[in-house]
Amino acid sequence: MATADRNLDGSLLSLAVLVARFNEHVTSRLLEGARQALGRCGVRRHDVFWVPGSFELPVAALQLARSGRYDAVVCLGAVIRHETDHHRYVAGQAAAGIQRAALDTGVPCLFGVLTCDTDEQALARAGGAQGNKGSDAVEAAIETANLLRSLRAE
Repeated sequence: MATADRNLDGSLLSLAVLVARFNEHVTSRLLEGARQALGRCGVRRHDVFWVPGSFELPVAALQLARSGRYDAVVCLGAVIRHETDHHRYVAGQAAAGIQRAALDTGVPCLFGVLTCDTDEQALARAGGAQGNKGSDAVEAAIETANLLRSLRAE
């Protein structure tokens, strides 16, 4: 089964990257992967913003998306289960809020938030054996922003 070509040319796009400070030992690695993807895809205009945790990503994403300055907003965070159920509430509300920001504004807001049981699982997805989900989120943002641009041009 053939798949459609991905338009990962970010040279005409402006992206915002939001990073949660909580679990920074993981999120800083997601940001590193995001920066590598920004460079690889030719994104010249991007800004990085930090928020306290993943729960705060949606409100900042909504404000950035509404600003009109960005073609997409990439949200990076890490919610790790550890010993309580607190992670369920944070991860669920972060996902719902980020999706709402995208739907309310029409600006792609990408969910690059890891939801893992352990630090080891999170680190494996932040530049370890499972790749870097920060990089993946930037590529998805570029592809989606380019698709929306082409749909508006039709």
